[in-house]
Formats: sequence, C-alpha cells, structure tokens
Amino acid sequence: MTCADEYTPKLRARGYRMTPQRLTILHVLTHSGGHLSPAEVYERAHAQLPGLTETTVYRTLEFLAENGLARPAHMGSGHLVYEIARHMHHHLICRSCGNEMEVEHELIKSMYQTLESESGYKLTDSHLTFFGLCPNCQS
Repeated sequence: MTCADEYTPKLRARGYRMTPQRLTILHVLTHSGGHLSPAEVYERAHAQLPGLTETTVYRTLEFLAENGLARPAHMGSGHLVYEIARHMHHHLICRSCGNEMEVEHELIKSMYQTLESESGYKLTDSHLTFFGLCPNCQS
C-alpha cells in the first residue's frame, strides 16, 4: 500500500484534501524508521519536492499531529521530533549512551486508566519518554 492509499482516505474523512506537501511529509515520516526533527523532515522532503519551504514543513507537521497522522515527542533534546502515528508507544532513553527502546503502551495502560479516573480527564494522545541508564551503562 502506498502512502497516498493509506493516508488520503484518513484526511478526506476529516474533510481535508491530500496535498503534494502533506503526501511528501507523510512519506518521509513513514519511511524514516524513527523520530525526525522538523529540520530533518525538511531536508528529506525538500529533496523529493524542491519547492517545499521550511515554514510549510513546520505547519504541515503541526497539521498532521492535530489530525492524528503524526506524533510529536520530546526526546530529551529540548526540541520536538516527529514520527508517523501508527501505534501508541513510549520510550526509554539511556542518559549515558543515548540508547533508545520502545515501550509498548500496554505496559503502562493501567497508569493511564488511573490517571483518567482520578483526574476526570479523557486522555486522547500522549507520548512519554523515560530516562535512565541502560543495563550496559549501569556496570
């Protein structure tokens, strides 16, 4: 399935059209294999769509995040990074070597349920990043 086949119906269902800019950025995020800064998205997307501006990339990333197609995250650098929104997950990052590990949402789902029941909030999206020392750096 192409990115256009996968994401165009999702945008249309929300009343939006698929633009070349949105499609290019979705393609970059889908095939990145991880998190990208807006500058990295711009660099890769601009290579595919030369007329693309950095401002358009920032606006499109925000649009895609607001519509549940991209997920922003803070990964400890002080800057937002983005990834394609496929499944709920979180991250463990080693403060020493930078090693990163995905944490499936199921592992902390009960914490979310407790938070919702205690606060009255309905959590719609989140991305948690935990920091520590990986097993190799502990020794």
